[in-house]
This record gives sequence, structure tokens and C-alpha cells, in this order.
Amino acid sequence: MRLNPETMARASARHPWRTITIWVVAVVAFGTASSALLGDVLTPDIEFTNDPESVRAGELIEANVTGEEQDTEFFVVLGNGTPVDDPTFTSYVSDVQTSIGALGDEVVGGDVVTVYDLQGAAQQAATPQEAQALEQRAASLVSTGGDGTLILVPIADNTAEVVDALKGVIEEHEQAGFELLLAGPATLNADTTEIAEEDLRKGEGIGLLFALLVLIVVFGALLAALLPISIAFVSIPMALGAVALIGQLFEFNIFTQNMATMIGLAVGIDYSLFIVARYREERRKGFDPMGAIGATGATASRAVFFSGLTVVFALLGMFLIPTTIFRSMAAGAILVVLASMLASLTLLPAMLSLLKDRINWPRLTRRSRQLGDPDPQGGFWDRFTRGVMRAPVLSLVVSVAILGGLGAIYFTIDEGTTQSAASLPDDVESKRAFQVLSQEFSAGGRTDPVQIYVEGDVQDPAIAESIAALQEEIAGIDAFAEGSEVVPADDGQAAVVQAIPAGDAFALETFEAVSDLRDRAVPAAFGDTGTLVLVGGTPAFFADFLSVADSYQPIVLAFVLGMSFLLLMVVFRSIVVPIKAVIMNLLSVGAAYGAIVLVFQHGFGIGAFNAIGFQFQQVEAIEAWIPLLLFSILFGLSMDYHVFLLSRIREEYDKTGDNDEAVAYGLRTTAGIITGAALIMVVVFTAFAAGRLVPLQQMGFGLAVAVFMDATIVRSVLVPASMKLLGDRNWYFPRWLEWIPTVSVEGHEPTLPPTVTGGGPDRAGNGQAERAVKTDDRV
Repeated sequence: MRLNPETMARASARHPWRTITIWVVAVVAFGTASSALLGDVLTPDIEFTNDPESVRAGELIEANVTGEEQDTEFFVVLGNGTPVDDPTFTSYVSDVQTSIGALGDEVVGGDVVTVYDLQGAAQQAATPQEAQALEQRAASLVSTGGDGTLILVPIADNTAEVVDALKGVIEEHEQAGFELLLAGPATLNADTTEIAEEDLRKGEGIGLLFALLVLIVVFGALLAALLPISIAFVSIPMALGAVALIGQLFEFNIFTQNMATMIGLAVGIDYSLFIVARYREERRKGFDPMGAIGATGATASRAVFFSGLTVVFALLGMFLIPTTIFRSMAAGAILVVLASMLASLTLLPAMLSLLKDRINWPRLTRRSRQLGDPDPQGGFWDRFTRGVMRAPVLSLVVSVAILGGLGAIYFTIDEGTTQSAASLPDDVESKRAFQVLSQEFSAGGRTDPVQIYVEGDVQDPAIAESIAALQEEIAGIDAFAEGSEVVPADDGQAAVVQAIPAGDAFALETFEAVSDLRDRAVPAAFGDTGTLVLVGGTPAFFADFLSVADSYQPIVLAFVLGMSFLLLMVVFRSIVVPIKAVIMNLLSVGAAYGAIVLVFQHGFGIGAFNAIGFQFQQVEAIEAWIPLLLFSILFGLSMDYHVFLLSRIREEYDKTGDNDEAVAYGLRTTAGIITGAALIMVVVFTAFAAGRLVPLQQMGFGLAVAVFMDATIVRSVLVPASMKLLGDRNWYFPRWLEWIPTVSVEGHEPTLPPTVTGGGPDRAGNGQAERAVKTDDRV
């Protein structure tokens, strides 16, 4: 037996209980692995797999100056008019400091430092220079209004448990006249993780509810509607279990879980929707249940297989980028697509063989009936398609104008990152702490300073003079707060100059300031001294991230476009069809980009969206990883519909040789199902856009817009209009490429044999006589 989608479907259908048992065992095993291990392999951190300047600087700083750096959390104490030197204020800070120290070594990783400690140390300093440095550091911990201060807390570990313990101190010291807030990388990570998990649960619930409603409308039967959802429920724990197991070797970004769930719901439901719909169509044609499963395996299952491969190939482009966030999110999406494919090709046929026509129970509408013509000539989609083909030029121009006009907005994009607390919802206290740091201390980036590593004898007059010159340069850059700090190594052979961003450490102004340091300030200060100077710190890290994303973007685009072109060329044996598909997909993806920029960056329509339950925020920049990841996912998902539609068109064209009729046939027989599938995807992605994290809002919104545009304007208008204009040239394939093997996406539908007397389906839909059918085993 040759292994292909048809033989897999038939084998699964012949041994349904064995197939279902294997899947139950696998789901339990992978689900257990996910529950036990997944939380330990997910991290909010982003890492490079190459060695940019910020990474090299960080390694040298830890090796030569600070040792292994601990994260520092900042308690923000506001006196609301009471000055820092007031005895009441001093007593309050002292009590808070004592409570923090009492948390023990499992929470606190070093000395808890207050402004009063630094002032006392300055009085005890051995030299005037040391006293001055301590006084400057103490002054930096006091707000510009003089009624606020910071408490520096080195933490033992960056975990949610540590953050919860520190937040307990806030609850313990609630006191009239004072406000106590917590800020820092650990707090930001903990809050981001918590909200991501809340968004995940919310997105799942809303997405499943509305997907079920759409499926009921499409199928007109509850059991048929539940089958695709059951496949999604199987695929997601399988993928997350695989992430948990692979995560024992490699860490995954926290958003991997959201990505796998979102994509799993979308493709798991869509793939099985196409298969169930085709099974019902084959039953209407007269096949008995087993014959219908075989016919579906030879057609729709093949299309699912090739569509899934298209998504996987598109996402492989993400692995070219040397950062973990792209690779981990792509891996999560690939794993859930593979799980959805495998479940649709094996588990679903087994379930169909047991249910047979009982999938139409209970019959809620006439759609659930088996009777009826599988080719709905004269229906809405038939009339619509023929109307488009009667005015193909006008249809083409209007469609391109709409998509192109929206896509043109993309070129106004500013790319950045929303890693800071500024992107959190307003009701999250760490956002309030960040705002206070920016407004009251003019040092929003104190939790994430820019660190300039200088290697050399800091006592050498030339190097000391260059460091002083660098501090003057930093003081002249508006993006930095006053008073940079120099931290020398114990042996005096290196130093770190810390520049504090005045506002958001992850704002575009800060990234531009990092570039200014590297391109102008550092060379101006150190000239040709030969001193090794590297700009590091978290802002520099994300500046490098933006640079990497920007430089790899054309490489990823070329890879995805090339793979998509080659796959479609082989599948449809045409060079015109893949060229058109690439152009059309670029139009829909570009429209999605433009919509994201228009709403999230320019703020267009945010009030209207929020009035209906969304929580969108206008931000100064779109997440740098969004365009690349969106491109790969959307190119794969949009190819799904293109493959399903064009395979039907090609199937009919091969039979009749009539291009116009083939286009009309393909649209009218697939448009209803494609529209239902697209609507499900739009609903699922919109549900995730309804969360509170800006990156996931942008991702879900962009996916929803692109799928909507793709299933309406592109598939319903652009495809028939362009195919009408090109006619038989659609299928042009040069002779010099004839050596490429023939690959059939939907294969060849089995031939229905002559009716056997008494052998039709009984009331339960069970064939009284198995019909032998001829099939084509080519992959």
C-alpha cells in the first residue's frame, strides 16, 4: 500500500477504534507533558543566536566588571507632597526597607539600597571624588518634585514567586499619604505572562463559541459542527506537548502558547471543515459512507495535505532570522499545523466511519439533508462569479485600488517594540509605576539603562579623559536623563558608563539615541585611541533586534515567495497561476499591514473598536516582529484557500477545457465552504485581538483583516476577473519544464459505479453493499 492521504483515510476508516485509541493515548501523553513541563520552558525573554554588539557588551560587562548581573526591582515611594527629607517620609521608607530585607535570601539577592544609605555612605567616603559620585547617585533616586524616591532591590531570581513576595510588601505598607509601587524587569515579565494567559483563555472561549455558531450555520447540524472543533481540541494539546518536550533543549517565547492555540483553532477547524464538507458532498453524489471517505481522501484530504505543507514551508522562513522569538513562534505554529494535518487525515476519517450519516444529527436546517445537487448552478455564487467575469477589467481595477490603497499606508510604519510597561493595560500597577518613573523622575528607563562597556585602564589619563568626554556627549543627547554613572571594575581594567533613558527605554527615541552613541558619540569621545568600546544594555539589545529584523526581512520575503511559487508551479503545472497567486497574496498581506498601521499607529477608529469591547491602544510603533511573522503565516494560510479553489477549477478545466465554466464551477462549489472557513478564522483571530496585550492585539487584528480580504476581494473578485482576462493562458507551462513530475492536489475522484439494486444507503446511511471504486494512487 502506497502511503498517501487517500490510503491513510481508508486505513483509518477500516480500523476506527484502533485509530481513535491511538489518538486518545497520544493526546493524554502529550497533554500530560504540556501540563507538567510547558510552564518551565516558556520565557518572556528574547535572545539572539548570533553575536551582535549588545550581546558582546553584556558578556564582557559580566565577565570583567559586574560579575553575573542580578535583576534589580524598584520600589517607587511617593509622598504626595511630603518631602523626602521629612522624618515621616524617612520612617516610612525605613519600614519598607526592613520588610523587604525580611523576605530572605530566596527573594532578595543583595543589599537593599535607599537614598539615605547613599547619603550616609557619601559622608563616610574616603575621597571627594567618591563622595561626589555617591551624592550624584543619591540625587538620582529622588523625584524632580522632591516628594518621591526609589528603593533598589536586587532580586535572587526573575520569577513570578519573587514578584508576588515583593508585591506583598506593598499590601503590608498601605498608608494614607503615601503610594508604593513596584517596577522592574521581573515585574514586567510577571505581569505580561499573567495577562498573556488571561488573553489565551479569553481568546479560546470566544473563538470556540463563535466558531461553533458559524459551523452550525454552515452544516445545519450540531454533530457535524462539533467534529471540526474536536480536531482542534486534539491538535492544540499535541502541539503544546511537543513544545514542552522540545523545550527541554531550547526555550520558547511566552507568546508561543498563544500562537499555537490561535493557529491551532483556525487551521484545525478549517482543515476538518473542508473534509467534512467534501464527505457530505460525496454522499450526495451517491457514494456509500466508506466510498465517500475514500473519495474525500482522494480529493479534499490531498488538498489539506498540500495546504498544510504550504503553511509549514512559509513558516520555515522564520528560522532564517537569528532571534528566538521568531523561531519559537514559528515552531509553535508549525507543530500545531502538523498536528492538525495528521488529525484531519487519520482521526477524522475514523470518526466519520463510525458516525456515517449521523453527523447530520440533529438536523437543524435543510443544509443537513443529504439530498440535493452537489453543483449549485444558478445560486448566489454562480451569479456573482459570472457577474464579475462580465466586467473583469472594472472588477480588477476596483479590487486592486482598495487593497493597494490600504497597503500603501504600510509605508508610514514605524517599527519598534512594546516590551515596556507602557503597552500594558492602564489597570496594571506596573504601568502606573513606569509612568511615575517617566514623569516624576525624568528617568523612565532607569530599570533598563544603556550600558557602554569601556575596556582599558580607567586610571590612564587618556582613557579617563575619553570617558569624561563620553559623559558630556551623553548629557547632550535629549533622550537621556541627567547624570550618567561610571562603574569601574575592581581591578581598574574596565568600566561601564550607564546612561539612563529619560523616557521609555523602548521608545524609538531611545533606539535612535543608541545609534547616535555608536555612530557619533563613542567615536567622538575615544577617537583613534584603540580602546574597545561597546554599547550594550537592554535598549541596545532591542535596537539590535530591530536592525536584525530589518536586514533579514528581504531574505525571508524572498524565501517565502520563492517556496510558494515553486510549490504552486509543481502542483498546478503552470507558471501564470503561481505568479498571480503571489501577487494577490502580497495585496492581501499589504492590506493587513496597512490596517494595523492605520489603527494602532495612527489611531484611526480605535474609539469605535473599543466601544464594542476591544481594548486597543495607540502606540508609536508597530512590533518589529509582527510584519515578518504575519507575512509568513498569512502567506501560508491564504494559500490554503487558493489551493482549494484552484484545484477545483483545474479539476473542471481538465474535464471540459472551458476556462470560463471551470472558473464558475470552482467558485460556486467552493465559495460557500471557503467563506465559512474564512469566517471561522476571522472570528478566532478577532477573539485573540480582543485581549489586552498590544502585540497580540496587532497580530490577531492583522490576521483577521488579511483573511477577510483574502476570502472576499481576492478569492471572490480578483481570481475570477484575472482568470477571465487570461483565459487558457492561465495554464501556460513551458515545455522545458515538462520534466517536473506531475503532482495532483485533489487527485482524481473515484468513479461511481453503476447503481446496485438494493444496494443504496439505508435510513441510517449505511451502505448495504460496499462499492468498489477505482482510484488514482498518485501523490
